[in-house]
Amino acid sequence: MKVTQKNFSANAARAVKDCRIFYFCGPDESGASDAAAKIAGMLGEAEKVDLSGAELKRDPVRLADEARSVSLFGDRRIIHVRATGDDAHDAVETLLQSPVDGWPVLIVASSATDKSRIARLLESRADALVGMFHPPDLKSVASAIRSSADAMGVRMTDELSERVARATALDTRMARSELEKIALYLDASPQAPRTATAADLDDVCAVSEDDGMMPLVNAVLSGEVRRIPAELSRMREQGMNPVGLVLALERRAGQLVQLAGRLGERGDVNAFMQQESDARRVFFRDRADLTQQLKRWRGPRLVRLCERLVLLHRTLIADNRNGDLALAQGLAEIARAAAR
Repeated sequence: MKVTQKNFSANAARAVKDCRIFYFCGPDESGASDAAAKIAGMLGEAEKVDLSGAELKRDPVRLADEARSVSLFGDRRIIHVRATGDDAHDAVETLLQSPVDGWPVLIVASSATDKSRIARLLESRADALVGMFHPPDLKSVASAIRSSADAMGVRMTDELSERVARATALDTRMARSELEKIALYLDASPQAPRTATAADLDDVCAVSEDDGMMPLVNAVLSGEVRRIPAELSRMREQGMNPVGLVLALERRAGQLVQLAGRLGERGDVNAFMQQESDARRVFFRDRADLTQQLKRWRGPRLVRLCERLVLLHRTLIADNRNGDLALAQGLAEIARAAAR
């Protein structure tokens, strides 16, 4: 079974009933993670077993062993795998060869698509789900944020929902965390709903358009090399997470991939971006930055940008002691490439 973010919710219940392997991939990692969390919740209470793709690459048999094992106390289990690319391919292939169905396996793969080797292994199977999550646009994320807020008892206008979406760089996981803080601040619940105001967001939310990561993201991807030292200094002063910054860059790169796909062979980027803004697929305040970035990052250059960001992400996770230096060097290289 293959799904996208558009039809995942409609097919989730059937997938929980029929499938034992769930594979979530695509540029929108937060959407893929949300989908995996939703499936895990629908599967019910169970012992969670966390595995990484790197572990399974070293020991491909382990996934099948964990899926067949019995919990010490006889509880149900759910196997959660965080993979990168196809590093868990051999483990999934070994699992499929097992004669025993085993416990459910949920795989969230970054830097992978529905054309990956793992996806091809699973897409035609009746007992597997492959979910491809494309970068969301502002309108769809704002709508999801408003729905989540309603479920928490927080009433929000479209304008406030869009503000939260922009402030969290279209990351629904970060947005949910902000909504939980707002609900707690307002003492809101489904039984006693409260209306949020712009002042409430100012008081509670950790990020905003002014103090968030987007000024640095825009400086890097627009090739504004001279702005980067000052923006990096501001980032350190405000205690921003370097990995979080790279995630914001990856999300913006994913947005550029989506825009470049819709642009196609058309040469007038300005007219295209005006159409995207008019259709509310792009926030009007972001249009100028996105227009400049789309002119710089298209075709093979955009592919190399995505690859470079994935490499930088891995470097920061592997060596957090030298993270600041690796981040500064990586951002400078990308900015210089954008300026050329």
